[in-house]
Amino acid sequence: MSVPSSPRSATTFDPHDPLGIDDLLTPEDLAVRDTIRRWAADRVLPHIAEWYERGELPVIRELTRELGAMGALGMPLTGYGCAGASAVQYGLTCLELEAADSGIRSLVSVQGSLAMYAIHRFGSEEQRQRWLPGMAAGELIGCFGLTEPDHGSDPAGMRTRAKRDGSDWLLTGRKMWITNGSVADVAVVWARTDDGIRGFLVPTDSPGFSAPEITHKWSLRASVTSELVLDEVRLPADAVLPEVTGLRGPLGCLNHARYGIVWGAMGAARSSFESALDYARTREQFGRPIGGFQLTQAKLADMALELHKGILLAHHLGSRMDAGTLRPEQVSFGKLNNVREAIDICRTARTVLGANGISLEYPVMRHATNLESVLTYEGTVEMHQLVLGKALTGLDAFR
Repeated sequence: MSVPSSPRSATTFDPHDPLGIDDLLTPEDLAVRDTIRRWAADRVLPHIAEWYERGELPVIRELTRELGAMGALGMPLTGYGCAGASAVQYGLTCLELEAADSGIRSLVSVQGSLAMYAIHRFGSEEQRQRWLPGMAAGELIGCFGLTEPDHGSDPAGMRTRAKRDGSDWLLTGRKMWITNGSVADVAVVWARTDDGIRGFLVPTDSPGFSAPEITHKWSLRASVTSELVLDEVRLPADAVLPEVTGLRGPLGCLNHARYGIVWGAMGAARSSFESALDYARTREQFGRPIGGFQLTQAKLADMALELHKGILLAHHLGSRMDAGTLRPEQVSFGKLNNVREAIDICRTARTVLGANGISLEYPVMRHATNLESVLTYEGTVEMHQLVLGKALTGLDAFR
């Protein structure tokens, strides 16, 4: 990661900010960004290659508490210990965290934009008071159970079922690919009921609840990923989220989280681009740095082009979110474009590094493999293409 530069004159060209995007940021935005960047450089970057290679995040609770102390959990939410930050500031946080590793950004996204957002937006006041202060502080960890082994892109087909038993609820089913699952204190679980799909707050120490960790992953290795198993988990009546019924609940949460991905993917891309740029300046072949060859410069120019276009797009969407005018279709624009371009930047950066590009001494291959998961979760390429296709034509091609 580059160290924030001092103020520049209008005639100075900064290879790390060629379009002067920093000029769009307020002093408060820059302070948030630089705080997260320094934290990631100190607490994540020295260890992330080892965590990734070992396939674990051994200090997840410690990191979560530190993120909470910085106000990074549930960042755009207000009250209950949340920072009440702007959407742009939250986006910058996601960018800096994913520049360290997608797994760290996923931890924050699931905690804040999925679990905490669901409770804040759809929960009762009692539920908010019970869970949100501890989650904002990082003392409690949440997860979000929507995807199932047989139902990912089509959540309407979910099989997890909640049925009434007197005044209680009994939940039975399975959820799959759940970030934070095996370390969570509370799971937001979406289930089919006689009244439609409802959200439930499930304390993870409830009898009948288990969360076996998913291993043997080649992507998001420095992230806790689990299955949720619910075997007639008994919950009181007040465990249900009272303010929403139907898929608009979980889909609204996903849209909020996708916004963070629009920024985060550019963090992985920036890290890979900067590695390639630094390498091209120092790696010598045929008697001079490879950055002096036309084909290498073409790769660097193309990577810089897509990287900073993506950051501009993310900033534009953040400004619209802050203004209250951001539409779900616009988030699909960002998620589809930025993740796809980020993967391409990582792959191109790998070619600049040659064989060294596959080494964990450099972040490029780690980012590339992580982004393969980011490309799929919270809406595949195909699903976002269909969202945009429907918006453009007015015709529904989902079925």
